[in-house]
Amino acid sequence: MRAAWYDAQGPAAEVLQVGELPDPEPGPGEVAVRLRLSGVNPGDTKKRLGWLGSSMAFPRVVPHSDGAGVVAAVGEGVDPARVGRRAWVFGAQSYRPSGTAAQLTVVPSVQAVDLPDDVPDEVGACLGIPGTTAHRTVFADGPVAGRTVLVHGVLGAVGSLAAQLAARGGARVVGTVRRAADLERVAASPLSSVLAAAVALDGADVAREVLAHADGRVDRIVEVAFSENIDLDTAVIGPDGTIAAYGTRRDRPELPFWPLLFANVTVRLFGSDDFPPAAKTEAAAELTAAAHEGRLWIPVGDPVPLEQVAQAHDRVDAGSRDRVVVALPD
Repeated sequence: MRAAWYDAQGPAAEVLQVGELPDPEPGPGEVAVRLRLSGVNPGDTKKRLGWLGSSMAFPRVVPHSDGAGVVAAVGEGVDPARVGRRAWVFGAQSYRPSGTAAQLTVVPSVQAVDLPDDVPDEVGACLGIPGTTAHRTVFADGPVAGRTVLVHGVLGAVGSLAAQLAARGGARVVGTVRRAADLERVAASPLSSVLAAAVALDGADVAREVLAHADGRVDRIVEVAFSENIDLDTAVIGPDGTIAAYGTRRDRPELPFWPLLFANVTVRLFGSDDFPPAAKTEAAAELTAAAHEGRLWIPVGDPVPLEQVAQAHDRVDAGSRDRVVVALPD
């Protein structure tokens, strides 16, 4: 099979290779998926770079955890009728050496989810890491119907999906963007139909503006920059509220302990590779249903050919506004 891999960590152009590797075979409880598109996430490029001092978990890594394609073969214990069905894949390179930057990947059967015929491969390839993270941050503490959810970074991959899932779950959703100039992008996108309002973090009195659109109380906060936003979050979170953080700019952030304590606030930290299996399965089902209903908007850039996978990584590292996907050859 044609695949991309790296044998050492470093810059994309220096370590990523493209060539031929043996076709993988599914073992018991596994399926092999012939991929059409591979989704590239910041977590994939951070592993390649050795972010936070991480080392190579395997001698050779075929990167990327997300993708979409067709089930090509099944292992013992898996329904043979799955062969030929479209599927989207999550967690392919989570604690495993070989991800979706290849014509074939092998994953546990539960990690290859049936993809409805009316959902494009481009959407399926972008559901895994951002979708499960978004679902977990919104719903880890139960339903959100009738509650107010504040989503920071609402134009981001996780933030935009969190806003859409929360609205689908019956919540009032307020989103934030970093700059006032980004409000125009929100207004011109399908996000405008699911948000009660979008607020720029460079405004004069952000807390007051958020609370005005939140009917005076925020119940849950989906947080992408914990260290930067914790004072704002403390100012707007209601009693017994939850701050669900999946990112921070400083790795040892300070927080206003007593105001959070007196409000009985829960602070949750989320890393998508380590969600409980049941949470991943629930998220996969809900994401598939939402996509089938046409209720997920994901801006995807033109696919990058596998031979140019280093350019795809560079786009992600540069902060591409559109989701980056790699096209696998037939």
